This record gives sequence, structure tokens and C-alpha cells, in this order.
Amino acid sequence: MPHEESLARSSTPPKVDGTLAGGGEMGALMRATDWSKTVFGPLETWPQSLRTAISTMLESSFAMVVAWGPEFRFFYNDRYRPVLGATKHPAALGTPAQETFPEAWPFIGPLFNKTRDGEATALNDELIPLDRNGYLENCWFTLSYSPIRDESGGVGGMLAVVSETTERVHAERRLATMRDLLRAAGEAKTAEAACENAARILERNPIDVPFALLYLVENDGRSARLVSACGMPAGTPASPSALDLATSDDSQGWPVAAAIESGRLQVVSDLCTRFGPLPGGPYPEPTHTAVVLSLAKPGQEHPYGVLIAGVSPRRAFDDAYHGFFDLAADHILSAIANARAFELERQRAEALAELDRAKTAFFSNVSHEFRTPLTLMLGPIEDGLADALDPLSPAQRERQELAHRNGLRLQKLVNTLLDFARIEAGRTQASFVPTDLAVLTTELASSFDSTFAAAGI
Repeated sequence: MPHEESLARSSTPPKVDGTLAGGGEMGALMRATDWSKTVFGPLETWPQSLRTAISTMLESSFAMVVAWGPEFRFFYNDRYRPVLGATKHPAALGTPAQETFPEAWPFIGPLFNKTRDGEATALNDELIPLDRNGYLENCWFTLSYSPIRDESGGVGGMLAVVSETTERVHAERRLATMRDLLRAAGEAKTAEAACENAARILERNPIDVPFALLYLVENDGRSARLVSACGMPAGTPASPSALDLATSDDSQGWPVAAAIESGRLQVVSDLCTRFGPLPGGPYPEPTHTAVVLSLAKPGQEHPYGVLIAGVSPRRAFDDAYHGFFDLAADHILSAIANARAFELERQRAEALAELDRAKTAFFSNVSHEFRTPLTLMLGPIEDGLADALDPLSPAQRERQELAHRNGLRLQKLVNTLLDFARIEAGRTQASFVPTDLAVLTTELASSFDSTFAAAGI
């Protein structure tokens, strides 16, 4: 540590009593420290209350901290070390809490001071941003702060029991997003609506997705158009309204062609260089990393679309984060595929309806074409049958009457075709007339007289 109260490492191991016995690596580090050169003084002069608290802390299987004195100087065990990340250990040992956690002190400072007043505190899944790995990181903790009484009966320090719940909180939030995407996968009726639904869902999780852009690829596979966006307005250098998939990625910023060709997630880690500061979701820091994913099924000639999404500036892009984006892309792909299938089915139904309308129009036209020659044919037959001045012979009359009945029957068939056309067009009305079944049956049978005679029946 760079100040005058830095911990000194003893060249010869000090005499060890039970206070610092055990404790793994932190116990060894504390035993190797020459405490006589620190504000704490020689170990044998420490108050028994401090020594007991440290002994309990070192042997505990829970992450624990003993923060002693008016400055809450830190002692911690092996289980607590991961909380300090890569930048705060081992400098935190013996250092005032405010110097170790300046970024979190506006929140944890008042809680520490409450214990000095003798008041214990317990919190569940509390957000405490920490700069422990070179960047400000969102961390969640369930913790308990309890005062430690010294020999005078006053509060000499604080005992903290800490459980980091960051991974669980992240997992639950991401699971909720996945659940919403899955639920929406069957709702959209068009690919555009599927993308808009996905953007609305991702917008509800700005912690994991500071911004998102969804492009749909045109049928020729040479370009893609921006359909929906969240966290970033459309039409900026980072969110162009269209992407030319035939040009190199370097000319338009995003490695879209590489994502489509490889079928794998592409990471872009130099956003500020490419586009300048981009939105960081709910945080003032700009997003430093983004991902590009192709939305395509295996073996598909052209992808349905492309997803571009920002990575939280307060979270490392680890395997779990990678898996979150992969799964989100899969759900969006399913929604688009379902919508495309629905569109194809609708188009097929419309084509069948059009074919049906064409059939109706055809029958209507054919029926009209048949009716005209039938009328011209039936007119002379009816005149011949009604001619009283030059009556037909009985044999000829029988033949003419048969031809007349067959003509009327054909005319009725033509009228029936017209009736079907009217029914399908919704323009028909029922008409009922009395019918002599005996006469109707005789007329039907007479149509087959010539056939019966030729067969000798």
C-alpha cells in the first residue's frame, strides 16, 4: 500500500498464537504480516474481542469480514477473496473500507456507520457496484452487518457475513427475458411483427441488452433492412436503415457477412473506435462491446435476418452471457420462422380462394354461352310442336317432344350451373314450385326410350 500505514511483511515468522491459526491462504498472509509496523500494533496487544472475531472469521466456511476501528479496517477470509476481484486483493487487508471501496461507499458507508451505533443490518440481493476487475461492475449481495462489542462494552468494529448472488440475479433476469421471447414466438403473423415483438421484450432488459437492432434479409440475400430497434434510434452510423451484404464488413462497421458465413456469434469490442460512444442502457458509461448473430436455420440459403446487440458496460462478456445471446437469437429465429410459415399458409389460402373465384367466373361464363344456343334450338322445336296449320305426324311429334324435353333438361343443367355461381357469390335466393312426381318420373324415363329399344328391353 502506498501510504505510511502499509502492512509490512516480516522477514521472520512471528510467534503464532491461536488468533491466526488456520484460515488457509488469508491466515498465512496475516501470519506473515509484521503487525507491529501497522496502526494495529503487535498482535499480543490486540483486544481480545478483535482476536476472537478474527479467529472466528478465519475459520468460517462463509465469506466474512471483520472491519475494525473508526475507519473500519478490513480483515477477511478466503471465502471473501473473490468479492475483491483482481484489483483489491491483497491491498484491502488492514486498509480502511472507504479506501478499498470508494465506488460503493455512498451506499455501504451509511450501513457501516449504523453498526457503529450498535444497529445490525441485513439485506437480500442488494445491488452494490464494484470496481474490482478494472471496470465498474454490477454486483448483488445478501449480507448481514453486526456490531462487535469491545472490552469496554462499546462497538469496536463490525462483523459482516456476505453471500454474493450476482450470478443468480443475472440468471433469473435473463430467464425472464427468455420466457417472454418464447411466449411471443407463436404470436406474430409476419416476420416484421416478430422482430418488433422481440425488440419490445429486449427493451425491458436494458441491463443485459443496452441496445438491439433487428434486420430482415431480402429475398435475394444481398441486402437487409432495419425492421426494429431498441435502446438506440434508427438511422445513426451504428444503426443504418439498410445493410449491403455484398460489401465488406469494414465499410459498414458491423461484421454481418462474417456472422452469416460462419453461422457463429461475432464479438465487436472496439465500438467507440468504430462508431463513437454508444448507449450503455441504464448506465452513464458507453457500451464497449456488441455481438452480431445470424438468424438462420441449418442449410438455409439465405438467413431470415441479423441480430446486433450491445453488451452491458458493467458486465464481462463471459460464457453465460454468450449463451444468453445465442438462446435469444434462437427464440427470435423461431418467431420469424413461425411467422413466415403463417404467411406462406395465408398466401396459399388466398391463392385457393382466387382459384375458386376464377372457377366460379368460368362456370358463369360457360353457362351463359350454353344458354344462348339452347334458346335458339328450343324455339323452332316449340314452334313445330305448336303449329296447328301443319301438324306433325304422331311419330314425328313424339320425336320432337323427346328432343324438346332433353333440351329443357339441358337448359335446366345450365341454369343449375348459374345457380351455383350465384350461391358462391352470395347472390342466390331459394325458389320452390309444386311438382308432379309421376309426370316428372315419366319424363325422366322417356329420355331413355331409344336406349331401351336398341337394347331390346
